[in-house]
Amino acid sequence: MHCLLAASLFLGLVSGAVIPKRTGNGNVNGSHNQGNNGNSKFNVQMGPRPYYLVEDMDDGPLKEKLQSCSEGPFKVSDFVFAHRGAPLQFPEHTLESYSAARRMGAGAIECDVAFTNDKQLVCRHAQCDLHTTTDILNRTELASKCTTPFTPASEGTEAEALCCTSDITQAEFKTLCGKMDGFNPNATTVEEYLDGTPYFRTDLYSTCGTVLTHNEYIDLVDGWDLKYSPELKTPEVEMPFEGYTQEQYAQDMIDAYKNASIDPSRVWAQSFLPDDIFYWIENEPEFGAQAVYLDERVDTPEGYANATASLAELAARGVQIVAPAFFALTKVDNATGAIVPSEYALAAKAAGLEIVTWSLERSGWLNEGGDYYYQYVMPVINNDGDLYAVVDVLVQQVGITHFFTDWPATLTYYASCFGI
Repeated sequence: MHCLLAASLFLGLVSGAVIPKRTGNGNVNGSHNQGNNGNSKFNVQMGPRPYYLVEDMDDGPLKEKLQSCSEGPFKVSDFVFAHRGAPLQFPEHTLESYSAARRMGAGAIECDVAFTNDKQLVCRHAQCDLHTTTDILNRTELASKCTTPFTPASEGTEAEALCCTSDITQAEFKTLCGKMDGFNPNATTVEEYLDGTPYFRTDLYSTCGTVLTHNEYIDLVDGWDLKYSPELKTPEVEMPFEGYTQEQYAQDMIDAYKNASIDPSRVWAQSFLPDDIFYWIENEPEFGAQAVYLDERVDTPEGYANATASLAELAARGVQIVAPAFFALTKVDNATGAIVPSEYALAAKAAGLEIVTWSLERSGWLNEGGDYYYQYVMPVINNDGDLYAVVDVLVQQVGITHFFTDWPATLTYYASCFGI
């Protein structure tokens, strides 16, 4: 049965899809006649997961509403931001992952932007994650360039490796195959180390994901008539890097959109570093107006309190959009047991800030309360369908405008049902 479901999902995602082809020089081509608006036959498809989640919900008005939308129509929604593409089942930041996200109705697709040794921009979730997201350790010549080559586990010490985009050139990066993110800390061989996909994901499509440069991503998404949510990744090497400054890095990312004549209204530039956001506000105001401050201060109780107290100050400095992890936006009302907006959410709205959040579908099974992303509402989370209960509060009460997800269909189903 699991094989039949996986097969039907894959066919649903690619049926009728027009997949851009790589040219001989490694570029990815995508013309406008392949885009959602340019192809009248384009069909947004859900696959089985949203239906499974709806049927697993507790009985009530929300479940009935979502059940009433089972036959669509389903539409592309700018509410849905594809987090790394569709990495619940496809290798992140690859052509295949982005294509799956597009098929599932994502209105914007994310490229996490990192730089290579020759100061070129590529799509990777972290500057130093090539050892867990690609096959670099299987490429002897490239593996030897890694910051920390593979060391097997031994006598209670975990296996170790660290490979960064800044260890290799863009041309070398383009020879890699993307794989599902994960590693085996107890590995004694490279093959064992690379075999560490989390239990709730799959290696079914992890054959050789097509990795992309930032410019290829821009062309691809433009050809699909979708929008952009690039994140300037925090460097994991000392900056300046061989004379390459943080400011130049931030400028280079924006310049790529300007050079491609992309309207700033289509771009949500993101960063965890406030100085990047302030730089864009001051130096690229058209892009800065829609820049997203990824607020990770909420990860500790003290940081959460400080972040909540400082939101008005951020707004005063020109920040218009904040994006904490979605756990920080809700809590449980002890009197009623209901999920309600958090103090952070209320403070952000009071400061006039728009709220974006991340990232749905990274938690696996929710029958035991969930993980990091559900930490403030764990007492009332007991089935996978409770995901939609949280989403509903975030949309209807918190008022989020965009939501990053590792499986866009889950949010496209909700967005189409509620007309957002």
